[in-house]
Amino acid sequence: MPATDLDLLIEAARAAAETATRHIGAPLDVREKPGGQGPVTSADLAVNEVLADVLLSARPAYGWLSEESERDPTRTLTPSVFIVDPIDGTRSFIDGGDIWAHSLAVCEDGEITAAVVYLPLTDKLYTAAKGHGAYLNGVPIAPSRREGLDGARVLATKPNMAPKFWPKGVPNVQRSHRPSLAYRMCLVADGSFDAMFTFRDTWEWDIAAGALVATEAGAPVTDASGAPLRFNTESARLPGVWAGVQ
Repeated sequence: MPATDLDLLIEAARAAAETATRHIGAPLDVREKPGGQGPVTSADLAVNEVLADVLLSARPAYGWLSEESERDPTRTLTPSVFIVDPIDGTRSFIDGGDIWAHSLAVCEDGEITAAVVYLPLTDKLYTAAKGHGAYLNGVPIAPSRREGLDGARVLATKPNMAPKFWPKGVPNVQRSHRPSLAYRMCLVADGSFDAMFTFRDTWEWDIAAGALVATEAGAPVTDASGAPLRFNTESARLPGVWAGVQ
């Protein structure tokens, strides 16, 4: 059995990658989830099964929160919980792109304590443990030193630049986009971009792992209003997220 939760998450992420990549080029049985939650494929479900097997067999006392599992109402009563997105960036996976990730985290009493974001097709393994820094393929990472949004390189969708979100005026930024929210947070953590943000409500599994990677790297991370993030909530949703320079 892995000695630490982080070791276990890394093992699980690699097992997930083996399963996901076997589905590339095969029929994916794409379906739209109810409530506008986006598509799900046979690959998402297969990866979810592998993650549950690897993680819960090693930590049977932990709770479980996954995008592709039925909600377990008892998880909020459990001190330690796995929060996972089997494939973050499913649309990219469907389209044959390489920007999708396995996003895995451990939450203890509302805080993320271990995290892995793994992009198998680009060979990027982001890891973090609370109090021990953040790493990309074993090398320490750090965010940019930019101060202020003017001229900043940001990751955000176009609707997030609407004037209604910016009472002091829309900032002059260089906007880009990546399919995976977890990966966006990691790109802030490693200094590739200065900030990422979304003002829409965000599922916990989309940002749990990326939030710790960014925080441990040294980037500030809050919800869209500037409040600290707390995880394993009843709704499993947070009011947006912001990482990096503001």
